[in-house]
Amino acid sequence: MDLSIVLILLQDGIVNGAIYALLALALVLVFTVTRVIFIPQGEFVTYGALSLAALLANKVPGTAWLLLGLGVVAFLMDLTAVFASRRFDRLWLSAVSDLVLPVLAVIIARWAAHAGLPFLVNVLVVLAIVVQMGPLLYRVAYQPLAEASPLVLLIVSVGVHFAMTGLGLLFFGAEGSRTPAFIDGRSKLFGIDVSSQSLFVVVASALLIGLLYVLFERTLYGKALRATAVNRRGARLVAISTNFSGRLTFALAALIGAFSGMLIAPVTTVYYDSGFLVGLKGFVAAIIGGLISYPLAAGGALLVGLLESFSSFWASAFKEVIVFTLIIPVLLWRSFATPVLEEDE
Repeated sequence: MDLSIVLILLQDGIVNGAIYALLALALVLVFTVTRVIFIPQGEFVTYGALSLAALLANKVPGTAWLLLGLGVVAFLMDLTAVFASRRFDRLWLSAVSDLVLPVLAVIIARWAAHAGLPFLVNVLVVLAIVVQMGPLLYRVAYQPLAEASPLVLLIVSVGVHFAMTGLGLLFFGAEGSRTPAFIDGRSKLFGIDVSSQSLFVVVASALLIGLLYVLFERTLYGKALRATAVNRRGARLVAISTNFSGRLTFALAALIGAFSGMLIAPVTTVYYDSGFLVGLKGFVAAIIGGLISYPLAAGGALLVGLLESFSSFWASAFKEVIVFTLIIPVLLWRSFATPVLEEDE
């Protein structure tokens, strides 16, 4: 192995690590705010990439119809809650978020599929579809069990994962898809050829992480999410809606997942079940951060990307095993370093 190979492997590891960092941050965000280990995070990666491929092939992505179905179910649940509490003043808001916006997304998707729109406009259309699925999924699957134990929420996540994977097979088929690169061409970096798309992935990931930092540090909504993550009961006492925090968190997770999927679609073939493996590597990075630390999760993602890259060179048949084995010493270290708490604590 000479220096040029090391630089190529470093480049590949950093690009992969940037994607895993986004997914790890999304997993940490969802867990800290809602206590949900969000296994379906990878499905949003798949839905984003394959929905974009479908639009570029002049087809209406099945995710648009799934969004509409989730909206109808969410509205019926909200309608039941409104009649039970007799808070009819909130009905119009539920109608807008659960019905009007999904219907608009479906109309736009049907138009975009045959309009021959520019690539970046199609990207925005896909984001409009997939991002809305996040809060609706929270309303349908997680909000009724928001006070349940983390184990129950984990079981729900497993069920949602299998349901979304099956729907992905129904919508997109078993064949994989790729999309055009956001930026074509190649550049010289440290003496090696680097594709412009790879540079775009790293820069776009860094910008999105920066925007998330600004959201949490400088905006009222971000501070509300931080308050909910610290103490859900205390957040309710100061009039912060934990249901709204959950929906906003899932919207951000869907945004990160869909955007990540569209970033990797030009450099690798994405299948209906590809998101699970990608999301699992993001989960390994999140575990390194203890599911609570954003900087450690981002650093863990870079470590996972580099380990995957170098292991693919030395032992490509065992690269997945090597990556996932990383979680064992991390869990052992945390089990010895974390003090034991009594059940009532």
